[in-house]
Amino acid sequence: MWLGHLLQRYTTLLLGVAMKYLKDRTLAEDAVQQVFLKALTHMPKEEITNFKGWLYILTRNHCLQSLRDKTYNTDTDALHGLASPVVDNEEIRLQEYTLQQMNEGILLLNEEQRVTITLFYLRKKSYEQITAQTGFTYMQVKSFIQNGKRNLKSILLKKLGARDI
Repeated sequence: MWLGHLLQRYTTLLLGVAMKYLKDRTLAEDAVQQVFLKALTHMPKEEITNFKGWLYILTRNHCLQSLRDKTYNTDTDALHGLASPVVDNEEIRLQEYTLQQMNEGILLLNEEQRVTITLFYLRKKSYEQITAQTGFTYMQVKSFIQNGKRNLKSILLKKLGARDI
């Protein structure tokens, strides 16, 4: 009972402290109520010599923690917004067109380059796996991929014009 009277005496002070940090009256009132609850349930074992100062620090720490939690939640919400960006139809059409041109360009490569480019870039096979699958030597695979990449770039530049590839 005596603690209730003591807390009631400092309500205005704690509300002012909470308003200073939270800048919203309803949040500040909620914070003061939570601080009172914390003061009642988590009294320290040692003697409190400056009760007013202890309540002030308790309120300040509670408000700062609330602000940190709010900032964390806001950052998390912002990240969720980034996960689903708005898709531009023009950009999608351009990507589809570029992929179509690339597929047509691959078909124009010679057989060895077409096979190694397809296995390496589209099927994600390693040089060793391509060697085992095709019977080409390691150096042939490396050469076919390098030459195929260069030739494909040249074909795409002719087909698409001077755009970035």
